[in-house]
Amino acid sequence: MTDDNTLLHVDGVKVYFPYTAEDSIFSRKEAQYIKAVDGVSFTIKRGETLGIVGESGSGKSTLARAVIRMVPIHAGRVLWMGQDLVGMKAAEMRLQRKDLQMIFQDPLASLNPRMTLREIIAEPLKTHFPKMRKAEMNERIAKMMTRVGLLPDMINRYPHEFSGGQCQRIGIARALILEPKLLICDEPVSALDVSIQAQVINLLVDLQKDMDLSLMFIAHDLSVVQHISDRVMVLYLGSIMELASSDDIYENPAHPYTRALIAAVPDIDRPAPADRAAMMLDGDLPSPLSPPSGCPFRTRCPQAQDICATTRPPLQEPAPGHSVACHFHTVAQPAPLGV
Repeated sequence: MTDDNTLLHVDGVKVYFPYTAEDSIFSRKEAQYIKAVDGVSFTIKRGETLGIVGESGSGKSTLARAVIRMVPIHAGRVLWMGQDLVGMKAAEMRLQRKDLQMIFQDPLASLNPRMTLREIIAEPLKTHFPKMRKAEMNERIAKMMTRVGLLPDMINRYPHEFSGGQCQRIGIARALILEPKLLICDEPVSALDVSIQAQVINLLVDLQKDMDLSLMFIAHDLSVVQHISDRVMVLYLGSIMELASSDDIYENPAHPYTRALIAAVPDIDRPAPADRAAMMLDGDLPSPLSPPSGCPFRTRCPQAQDICATTRPPLQEPAPGHSVACHFHTVAQPAPLGV
């Protein structure tokens, strides 16, 4: 269900990529699917930041691209302000993209090397407002450059003349020049130095307040999303393991995978847990070509039992606003009223 405050409602989205496997016994080819995203549901409200975390290969970027129809959706719905994007034709979807913008992991690779800074930022305006006067366009570009911390004398330079942090500021300016309602940030700081990461995150926080933006912020590092997110969703092999407020995720992680991700991040502000070594992950993410039966995390889970191999745990909400997919989660049931 959606309300007037909900911008995006993703309902049971599945993204399956077909591949052909050869049967060695019968020498025949059999069509199969890689389940990159497997039944994910969530909402993003106006002015909210949803952080999405997980290891490489967990489906974070595929999910982001599915939301804006950059990859085909096998099943499910993507409701944008009540309208289902999945059923839209290309021309209709193009109109919606004005309010749905994205910035990418590699800031330099996402910019056209043959275009100047001015041409890069102006491109969305020319696409969506082809009749806009040149003077108005130049004024909007100059204002946006100032807002993201780019100097006016940079306007005729090319991408290779900028640092990584500056290129990401250009990407942010290009995405926000249309004044969208939702900005999808696909690991926007992972390719940057730590000091530059903080600058870019602080810039996004300031712009969110100034422009009343909603953010979908993707990272593989929980510490990166800690200070920017209102809620955090933890993905593993295309499925949600845990979804809760940022405070709950960090103070009361309920899923063993979430606890392992937190344990892997050094934090000088708090002592390391006594069982930190036991919480650390062993091995690599299983291949999506042959995912584990039952719980997708069971092959690396320190508390896996027989039921984990036979029965997939449903995503349940044992406490208000805190969802977890684990047979042995640590979320306490809320006490009955009057107790």
